[in-house]
Amino acid sequence: MGKSRQIYLDWNATTPPLAEVLDAMRDAALRAWGNPSSIHTHGRAARAIVEDARAAVGALCGADARDVVFTSGATEANNLAIRSAFGPSPLRERNGRERWLVTSRLEHPSVTRVAEALEAEGKATVRWVRVHGSGTLDLDDLAHTLSDGQERIGLVTAQAVNHETGVVQPLDEIATLARSHGARIHVDAVQAWGKIRFQQLESGLGFDPSALPWDTVSLAGHKIRGPKGIGALVARPGLALEPVLVGGAQEKGLRPGTVDPALATGLAVAARRAQISPVRWSEIAALRDAFESALLAMLARDPARAPRAIGASARRVSHVSTLVWPGWVGAELVAALDLEGVSVSSGSACSAGTVEPSPVVLAMLGPADASSSVRVSLGDETTMDDIERAIKAFHRVVTR
Repeated sequence: MGKSRQIYLDWNATTPPLAEVLDAMRDAALRAWGNPSSIHTHGRAARAIVEDARAAVGALCGADARDVVFTSGATEANNLAIRSAFGPSPLRERNGRERWLVTSRLEHPSVTRVAEALEAEGKATVRWVRVHGSGTLDLDDLAHTLSDGQERIGLVTAQAVNHETGVVQPLDEIATLARSHGARIHVDAVQAWGKIRFQQLESGLGFDPSALPWDTVSLAGHKIRGPKGIGALVARPGLALEPVLVGGAQEKGLRPGTVDPALATGLAVAARRAQISPVRWSEIAALRDAFESALLAMLARDPARAPRAIGASARRVSHVSTLVWPGWVGAELVAALDLEGVSVSSGSACSAGTVEPSPVVLAMLGPADASSSVRVSLGDETTMDDIERAIKAFHRVVTR
């Protein structure tokens, strides 16, 4: 009897590319392999594919295609957005005021580490906003920080959906506070596209930048069932951006380097699918809730070992469940489950392979919970059979 199929429950780390994405990429690689910057026939064919992808991403994000900058992924997009807000200027402007970057420890490492780097370089003073144990930003502390900073605020960053807990941040309230103090706001929406609906886009206000809760927003292809190696930063019209890399004039000089038409067309297919995906992903909630309930019940009679769900009191996306398992090191539980045929994670995929506790859970609940948390993230191909098998695998491991 052959080995059972490995159950994949780590969709927040990456998603399997759609079959139609792979088909489109293969076709583009065969017929449009030219350089999109070349003006001859081969170049124009490649350019047409890239511009079609730009339009698809713009439509998903409620923006004009001209305001879409392709990057290698969301990490580069976040770097570009954050560094653009501070540019080459020193810590203190000529008037002597500090320039503040307002963010929180809930953010992805591609945001928090850039913030730390900017402060080390003397280009920004970072103000870390407090967070609630539920996983949401403390809006009162944000308001106080913005009021204290006044005109010194250079940028506010906020996630749309947390990568570890699935908690949805109150973006409208955050954006209202930021704009009331004249601050630019960047949103890392990588885990949100295709999972939740932004009210402003649904109401038909997509091309009104004042209606959207961001000035810049990031996207990664592989989080929406597209290819790895491509993402985008979308900016409101007229916003000045500064390149992180220097070189050629591609992407208006903001991101030098040749855009791959095959990756671009894969992103286009995924972006169009993401526009209609929230309904599909909302249907996963029943599976997630059943799975979470079964896990929480496993050791309920032993309070010292009983797991707890993180962020369950806040609004969450429908497919994520992060639990604290007292007595376990999260990475060890992940390894044990892998041997049982189930792929899950502890912390961000960008920190995988380390023994450091989750910085997100650390900010929310402290070091003990951060070291023993495990994230399960389902996808639109997850089945009840997958859930039932995964429940049995968890039971075998945690009740040994």
